[in-house]
Amino acid sequence: MRKAIKPAAAIAIVAALWSGPCHAWGDAGHAVIGLIAQSFLSPAARRQVDAMLAADTDSLTPHNIADAATWADKYRDLDRNGARQNTRQWHFVDLELGAPDLDRACFGHPAVPAGTLASNGPAQDCVVDKIDQFAAELGNPRIDPAERVVALKFLMHLVGDLHQPLHASDDHDRGGNDKRASASGSRAATLHHFWDTEFVDQLGPDPKQIAAALLPRIAASDARAWSRGAPSDWAFESFRIAKDDAYGRLPVPNARGSYRLPDTYAAMATRDVAVQLSKAGVRLAMLLNRALGQTNGGN
Repeated sequence: MRKAIKPAAAIAIVAALWSGPCHAWGDAGHAVIGLIAQSFLSPAARRQVDAMLAADTDSLTPHNIADAATWADKYRDLDRNGARQNTRQWHFVDLELGAPDLDRACFGHPAVPAGTLASNGPAQDCVVDKIDQFAAELGNPRIDPAERVVALKFLMHLVGDLHQPLHASDDHDRGGNDKRASASGSRAATLHHFWDTEFVDQLGPDPKQIAAALLPRIAASDARAWSRGAPSDWAFESFRIAKDDAYGRLPVPNARGSYRLPDTYAAMATRDVAVQLSKAGVRLAMLLNRALGQTNGGN
């Protein structure tokens, strides 16, 4: 059974995040990001998001922002219309630790052919490009309404993926999926799994409580600073966290090549994850406000 951080300790970790500058989550992480974004939406954008999700005919996820933020993973994993092959690489950008090259990691930034929807774009593309493409579709009222709903759901998910450090880095190990790790109170798993799930779980028992703990810690100055830049900038920000912390602070592996993560590593990673979830929520809201805040009678 996983040994959870006690509530008081979890609150202390979250509080400490904002005491100074901070050098693909599972379903819970994506839900947290959606809930944080919801709090930063303008009234016009919030109406648009709610209306679009309510009109969605896809029953794969419930039609609210927290659940819809998990849709892209479920769509891929069910392999709808070949989605596993067609969309798998859209969830990450493999910036190599030794020589990070965004152009190479994004397959040369292939253009979506004229007249082709972003959801039918090339399979070899990266999360950075797909965020830009789906944001453009969402903000274009001339796009087919069904495609705009798909664009909304992909955008809500992929912005989250970009902020998971091991979705923006690679050590020739498939973003940590080839490294085995273990930690006190957790079952052995891949390093990627720990960053996707285990360190999120340490923040609280469910997404609503995690979001409720993180939101008061996001100062207006944080939100303004985090809303600057573009997905390519956010990719390198996640990359640096991966290089410095996720990979850079790994202990020496044991004889079997597995990593025993000390409590200090878990505490560090939990702090990083809390900040990344918060940034992703603020930035998702910024993109949605930009795309929808002035659309169809918005403010």
